[in-house]
Amino acid sequence: MNIIAFAASNHKNSINKKLVSYALGLLDKVKVELLDLNDYELPLYSQDKEEELGHPQLAKDFLAKIAESDGIIISFAEHNGSYTAAYKNLFDWCSRIEPKVFQHKPMVLLSTSPGSRGGASVLASALQSAPHFDGNVKASLSIPSFYDNFDLKKKVIKHEELNERFKDVVSHLNHINL
Repeated sequence: MNIIAFAASNHKNSINKKLVSYALGLLDKVKVELLDLNDYELPLYSQDKEEELGHPQLAKDFLAKIAESDGIIISFAEHNGSYTAAYKNLFDWCSRIEPKVFQHKPMVLLSTSPGSRGGASVLASALQSAPHFDGNVKASLSIPSFYDNFDLKKKVIKHEELNERFKDVVSHLNHINL
């Protein structure tokens, strides 16, 4: 099995990247690949840009990563209650090439933030929209107050109950049928 994962953020020290990296380490007997949205930076999407440029190779490459995978983990950063511009832009380009962006891959959706809601608003949006883009969401979880709940040195969730819930959510990708 091949699982791809990424933080829906282009921040080089993203806490969502730390969270999704931890998630990848919990998977058993699978090949994992951590993608970086900075490797897929594209011009701001518009119909005019699409007519001018066509479909950029980086968007095609990102869709190919999804196609080659057996499952996806995304950890969403929240900007003003919504997706980051970096994620939304890449998603918009990809959806113009393949409207079923997620290609019916099993998915685990996560979010975190320094605040007490843990990116709950953006996670709710992602959960609502993923099925419209052929996402097969198996589980999701928001981790509140990242710096209170995540040990940056050990790279693990500090609180046992929350860590067990997190492990359970991620384990849904250990049991997918290919």
